[in-house]
Amino acid sequence: MSEPLQPGAAPEGGIAAVVVLAAGQGTRMRSALPKVLHALGGRSMLGHVLAATEPLAARHTLVVVGAGREAVEEHLAQVAPGAQPVLQAEQRGSGHAAAVALAAVPELEGPVLLVNGDAPLLTAGTLAALVEGHRAAGSVFTVLTSEVGDPTGLGRIIRGPGGEVRAIVEERDATDEQRAVREVNAGVYVANAATLRRVLSGLATDNAQGEQYLTDALAPLADGGAPVAAVRAADPDDVLGCNDRRELAARRRTLNDRVLDELMRAGVTVVDPATTWVDVTATVAPDALLEPGVHLRGTTSVATGAVVGPDTTLVDAAVGEGATVLRSHVLGSEVGPHATVGPFSYLRPGTRLAAGAKVGAFVETKNVQVGEDSKVPHLSYVGDATIGRGANIGAATVFVNYDGVAKHHTHVGDHVRIGSDTMLVAPVTVGDGAYTAAGSVITTDVPPGAMGVARARQRNVAGWVRRRRPGTAAARAAEAAGDAGAETAADTHADASE
Repeated sequence: MSEPLQPGAAPEGGIAAVVVLAAGQGTRMRSALPKVLHALGGRSMLGHVLAATEPLAARHTLVVVGAGREAVEEHLAQVAPGAQPVLQAEQRGSGHAAAVALAAVPELEGPVLLVNGDAPLLTAGTLAALVEGHRAAGSVFTVLTSEVGDPTGLGRIIRGPGGEVRAIVEERDATDEQRAVREVNAGVYVANAATLRRVLSGLATDNAQGEQYLTDALAPLADGGAPVAAVRAADPDDVLGCNDRRELAARRRTLNDRVLDELMRAGVTVVDPATTWVDVTATVAPDALLEPGVHLRGTTSVATGAVVGPDTTLVDAAVGEGATVLRSHVLGSEVGPHATVGPFSYLRPGTRLAAGAKVGAFVETKNVQVGEDSKVPHLSYVGDATIGRGANIGAATVFVNYDGVAKHHTHVGDHVRIGSDTMLVAPVTVGDGAYTAAGSVITTDVPPGAMGVARARQRNVAGWVRRRRPGTAAARAAEAAGDAGAETAADTHADASE
């Protein structure tokens, strides 16, 4: 039986805490939104970092907040309620931020992972390799590095004659020789908590920014003979940060390419990766087909054999096996197996299509259940309704669900035929097997098997065009068709009454 962990201690082979530095202003984003909350691929930058650190199963996850504190804390409560925000009231550098985080858990012992909150491409595998490298080297401080073609703006890894890590130098403080170094600091570290506390307490501010740099913690340890190490990331993209909108766009493209590559390797057909965007939170089964112009967002799932697109956006939607969604926008809805949607349909939240159902061209739905093999082929609005099996809703039908104050429900039974241009004024029920006549305004229930007719009787006023529109093309056409202007007394009376 294993010994119980002391408070704040790390699990065997793991880490005691994750510290995410997310207090900076992010002024280069030119945004009222805190930098770490800018989104890509279905998560905020901070959300991506937390997702990458989660598999490490740290006993504490500390997120240092400052600029935009309220917004960041609110976001944390939604995406990582177990994380603890720690306030850095005055932004005095990354070293100061790390010290503030450690002060929040004074009992903490063992390895601590420190990571910036603006590194959305970090992967759990890269972090696991860093932690393992730290453990294997017996190091007190280990830095994640990367070899890049253009190191401009990044801290350089300075090594000694034997290749040992000696220091991290920020570009603004580097010499010309140091700026030529292409191995750069990724801004991710693992360090022993006690050692980190000690070295952070002695950090100076004699640098270009007048701040306490976390990177300055490495040099005094190395100079004092403490074991320090570096682990190089296998993929240089993993360590890329994000400081402005251009970099955000580039990170978004890289992340999406990774997602699509994984899907295609798993058996999904992506016709045009350049125009297809899939959030990391979406799932697509093998043998699904994504046509050009597809956007899968949120918790969307697409089952085997389904065809999505072209030019389709699904948000928090579920598309069943063998279903088709063509040139449509689907929000918070379920498309059942072998159902069809589109083109140019808008499925709003609460829509559920059963197997084989059809929602056709220029149809809008909201909070509706459409039964098996039922059809809403075109040009209709269906809201707050239940439609049974095998029903057909004629063109230009409107489910009139709102009275200006409250929404009301319409129930359409099995194998019902709703005539074109019918208004179903809720609350109303059309019983199983019933019909409604085209052009009807249905305000009362239609019993099963009945025909609901609610329209005025047609009457024709002879000669009206000749009298009221003389000399027009319509009058000439009518005369050519045989309208000699004959007029009955009833016609004269009708004309006079208009």
